[in-house]
Amino acid sequence: MNAPAQFVRTVADLLADPHTAPGVTKANRQQLAYGMPGIALLHVERAIAGLGPWQRVHDWLSAAARQPFTSGPDSHPFYGAPALAHAVACAAEHLPGPYQRALDRLDRQMEADVRGRLAAAHERMDDGGLARISEFDTIRGLTGYGAHLLRRDPASALVRSVLEYLVRLTSPVTCDGESLPGWWTATGPSGRVNDRFPGGHGNSGLAHGIAGPLALLSLAALRGTVVPGQYGAIRTILTWLDRWRQDTSDGTVWPYWVTRAELREDLLTSSAPRRPSWCYGTAGLTRAQQLAALVLKDARRQAAAERALLRSLSEGTQLKATNDKGLCHGFAGLAHVAVRASADAGPSNSRRLRAVVPALVDEICPAVGDPVAAARAIVRDGTTGPGFLDGAAGVALALQTCVTAVPPQSAWDACLLIA
Repeated sequence: MNAPAQFVRTVADLLADPHTAPGVTKANRQQLAYGMPGIALLHVERAIAGLGPWQRVHDWLSAAARQPFTSGPDSHPFYGAPALAHAVACAAEHLPGPYQRALDRLDRQMEADVRGRLAAAHERMDDGGLARISEFDTIRGLTGYGAHLLRRDPASALVRSVLEYLVRLTSPVTCDGESLPGWWTATGPSGRVNDRFPGGHGNSGLAHGIAGPLALLSLAALRGTVVPGQYGAIRTILTWLDRWRQDTSDGTVWPYWVTRAELREDLLTSSAPRRPSWCYGTAGLTRAQQLAALVLKDARRQAAAERALLRSLSEGTQLKATNDKGLCHGFAGLAHVAVRASADAGPSNSRRLRAVVPALVDEICPAVGDPVAAARAIVRDGTTGPGFLDGAAGVALALQTCVTAVPPQSAWDACLLIA
């Protein structure tokens, strides 16, 4: 067994029992990012591949569901009932008997929540107000809900309703006499009013910005679900990203966000190196643009996105700015995006993207080191924890894909909107 495979198996074994696994707390029980639903995803993927027992899946989902999960306005795709629904859906598609009834109940609740959120969003737009990040983003908003719905039933009326909302989101809005993009928010990136962002900001990221809607609109089109204005909305977002693209000595980069002052001056003021992460950086942004290019059959744009991704993962200050191992903004996320993007890339770029993956994996589990010790260290890391988005379970899931060279069989990464 090679070192990465040993690493993944050790992580799974250390996280075998929800009652004894290090770092698991009741406070994070409902969190997809940090808690039990996210850890369950690792065991689902391994069980489907015949590398682990289904009993571990059952144990984690049972422990998670032992108490009621939050639903309604206090929940979102990464917290509460929707987070559990994602994990249960991954299991139910391969072992429907024990999980289908629970999934049906969770889906009904989620559908009601989405309808309520859509109604509120359209009312806000009718009134001419600015969006909140949590209204539309991948982690907390309608884009994240749309990712789940698209996976469950791509042709459903509710998926189309979410897409229609995202199309409308790309229409400009007038505020204080200025024309702003429809996804402009009055707050800082945290979702709270911030003196550093007078006049708000336009967020670019895949996790919290407009790249998330771009990815969902594109993935839906690639699955055959298209609503009026969808292609135009995709082009509108691409035009915005083109406007703020920076071609530097370290490759092509995009700002994490644009401030009101930068929008007025049409000039970015920050030039600090940015890590090429899934959540905000070049990796997530180029994957979203690659998907859009596939929809538009724009070979030139596709190749440019692939080259930008490749350079960010293989040289320069972008890669040097990466300093952790997780999915969200670390090496595991970079490796997983590279694998997913390589599957859709042109032949030359596909080969080159696959070729950078071993070096990214080596940053997590060095070939010359002890994979068991590395796995123990990441599971017991008190900063990142054992969870999905930043911690051990997510790292192991990404490495599982790299080790087997097989796309995720459980679609665990659907919530990341990269496939």
